[in-house]
Amino acid sequence: MGQVEAMTRQMLDIRAIEARAPRYTSYPPATRFHDGVGPDAALGWLGAVPPGSRISLYVHIPFCRRLCWFCACRTQGTRSTAPLLSYLDALEDEIALIADALPPDVTVAHLHLGGGTPTLLPAEAMARLFAMLEARFPRAPGAEVSVEVDPTELDAARLDALAEAGLTRASLGVQDFDSAVQAAIGRPQSFAQTAAAVNGLRARGISAINLDLLYGLPHQSVKTIDRTLDQALSLIPDRVALYGYAHVPWASKRQVMIEADALPDAHARLELARRAADRMREAGYAAVGIDHFARPADPMAIAARAGTLRRNFQGYTTDRAEVLIGLGASSISRLPQGYLQNAARTGDWKARVQRGRPAVARGYALTNRDRLVGEVIERLLCDFAVDPTAFPDRQSVAELTARAALHWPEAVIRTRTGALRIRDEALHLARMVALAMDAEPVPTGRHSTAI
Repeated sequence: MGQVEAMTRQMLDIRAIEARAPRYTSYPPATRFHDGVGPDAALGWLGAVPPGSRISLYVHIPFCRRLCWFCACRTQGTRSTAPLLSYLDALEDEIALIADALPPDVTVAHLHLGGGTPTLLPAEAMARLFAMLEARFPRAPGAEVSVEVDPTELDAARLDALAEAGLTRASLGVQDFDSAVQAAIGRPQSFAQTAAAVNGLRARGISAINLDLLYGLPHQSVKTIDRTLDQALSLIPDRVALYGYAHVPWASKRQVMIEADALPDAHARLELARRAADRMREAGYAAVGIDHFARPADPMAIAARAGTLRRNFQGYTTDRAEVLIGLGASSISRLPQGYLQNAARTGDWKARVQRGRPAVARGYALTNRDRLVGEVIERLLCDFAVDPTAFPDRQSVAELTARAALHWPEAVIRTRTGALRIRDEALHLARMVALAMDAEPVPTGRHSTAI
């Protein structure tokens, strides 16, 4: 690295460390949702889906046996199966309600179960859930079926149920294999448990395996993350998601259990992120977007190379469906007209479903301007580049790239035609560049860092 490049990198690091913003994952951010969009809008938008469409489904299972301290997701703890079975009863009603609101012959191209801990469902309950979904939402040929897996909540019966249901991809939460780090975040999980889950899935023909890792956790160091990566890579995952831990105890109360003084500082976070990314590339994985790595033959890596990668509230995806329907408490739906979010509290969600109306509590109706800004920001976060000539409204896109270049001149390269590309050494700032394009930036305050 030359002197000029080193100085540029140092300047970018300083700006990244000083930057504060929400986790800007897609446009519009969920902070812009409001209760002016509700059940009536949901019924109208669902009814307008073209007959015969291929859609995507997301089913949220908010329950966990243990509430990991680092997690900021909408979850609740349970020691018994009774709340799970009651939740499935309400889900069955919601499935019927939403299916009746859709036109005929709709099929599902992508089905994802998230949480929470979907694998907390007993095997018979898991089979029941998939049967409920298949009865009202038949799958399209070649549909992808994925589930988020906690390896400590996965026995042979559950594995058999997942295989019987046609699971094609499993995402296993790991975070870190170091015992001291695990103790500091309230998530004990041995490498042996994780390896047994991977082997059990593959033995049943479920060969597509994702691993989720975190950097920026308490007591993490380059040495510990190296050991974690050694173990993770030995499992030969198809994809690895490498997320930065956001310490926001004012927003996620359980994070008060994490000792703030044990967290790596901003400089150390950058070092951890770079070390992990270097290790993934050295192992032959292709970098995908801002936080994913995939084997070159994986569909996500192929989509990244082809410029067809997508991004939504759940992160990067190869899903091209125009309609994503969220089922369960707090889940988000995306339709051409806008976004819908179900009531977050399980009791509130159940009550709304029991009234025979969509459980939507808030949402956002898209304008034409929103659609343009959203597409530009999605391309920036997927491709790290935006070319106005690829859009019908070139002038508006050029204005967006100009705004980004004004806020982050050292992070981007902009051509005379208005095309913009994020510098290789500034890819970790992609969210901040995207935020600069937003016509209504989210108010600043106590938010997670840019890295």
